[in-house]
Amino acid sequence: MTLTKLTARWAPIPLRLIVGFGFMQHGVAKLMHGPDAFSGLLHALNVPAPHVMAWLTILIELFGGLAVLLGAFVMLASVPMAAVLVVAMLTVHLPYGFASIKLMAVTAAGPRFGPPGYEVDLLYLACLAVLVLGGSGPLAVDGQPLRSPDRNPTVADVV
Repeated sequence: MTLTKLTARWAPIPLRLIVGFGFMQHGVAKLMHGPDAFSGLLHALNVPAPHVMAWLTILIELFGGLAVLLGAFVMLASVPMAAVLVVAMLTVHLPYGFASIKLMAVTAAGPRFGPPGYEVDLLYLACLAVLVLGGSGPLAVDGQPLRSPDRNPTVADVV
């Protein structure tokens, strides 16, 4: 096995770690600030059933993030996770442009940043697409013993 093939096999691991942790972190932050605060934000954005959608988003972020982190049900978990990202991108981030970091000013207290654009949403979507199309990689919970040990499920397996 060449070095390229060996490293390519492990490439999904950092994607799973950062996407899974990132989603879980957002879910925990919403819980810590109180689901009612997030529900109020959704209400201001005219999202229907904001309380239900707040809890649904929190659960998707927590359990979807955990699934991706562990490499379990990645294809299934990616669908609602991608939906959350697309809705956030279109309703919150799109008006602020592409860049995720906007330096507004540098003051004596330090830098002041503006609202983030949709750059990070696209990065998360790209990572989810790579994991769905290329598989979860080694050390994934979905690595079933009935399959070849050097192969994880991909979209091609389902189609």
